Amino acid sequence: MKKFVIERELLGAGKLSAEELASISTISCAVVDQLGKPYHWIQSFVTENKIYCIHIAESEEVVREHAQKGNFPITAIAEVKAVIDPTTK
Repeated sequence: MKKFVIERELLGAGKLSAEELASISTISCAVVDQLGKPYHWIQSFVTENKIYCIHIAESEEVVREHAQKGNFPITAIAEVKAVIDPTTK
């Protein structure tokens, strides 16, 4: 399984209500359940006009399938090659 960062341009994303964000979450989880493939949505970060999502999947194609079935935009996808944090030596 690979980890991906997905950038979704969504004008006004930072102004979405809690109910609208919950609806997006519900749709995403339902699509994950319907995929029939190993897939994990880890979390998403909402900024003013974009949402950045962390997903784990077998391939970029599966990430695109999830987006298509959920009607989610994709601006860019990047496979994570390494993770560092303040404890990295």
